[in-house]
Amino acid sequence: MKLQVTTKNVDETIRLGEALGQAARGGEVMGLIGELGTGKTHLIKGIAQGLAVRQTEAVTSPTFTLINEYEGRLRLYHVDAYRLENAAQLEALGFDEICRGEALVAVEWADRVRPLVQEYEPIWVYLEHAGVNERVIRLEDLPPGMGQEIARLTENKKTRT
Repeated sequence: MKLQVTTKNVDETIRLGEALGQAARGGEVMGLIGELGTGKTHLIKGIAQGLAVRQTEAVTSPTFTLINEYEGRLRLYHVDAYRLENAAQLEALGFDEICRGEALVAVEWADRVRPLVQEYEPIWVYLEHAGVNERVIRLEDLPPGMGQEIARLTENKKTRT
């Protein structure tokens, strides 16, 4: 299933991520693809909120550490492939091991390591600029029911805020 959402600002991008985190059941791998500044890290910060990770303000892009791990309802692995030269480098970091559990694994710059990420039947997340603050976010290959759950959760958030 596919779902496309246009967010008007950073807060809406975070809320979409929160819905993704709430809808996650464990074992999901997400490949995030988008240019610099499209909101990949903000989306993952929202995912962390949806997974009830404490201190989500500490969720930052692991540009130099490459993988950050957060504890919540599910464990969240936040991977940044920007500095990797190829998928073999990600594999050497134990990517297979973190993808085989019940965690949610979110990979920024997944296009740089696409052949490896593809092996785990990921949810693909494409982020694009649609103006100064607006973003078009396409979710592809969502598991059955997840798209409807995300749509329901984001609609509930709109009516409450």
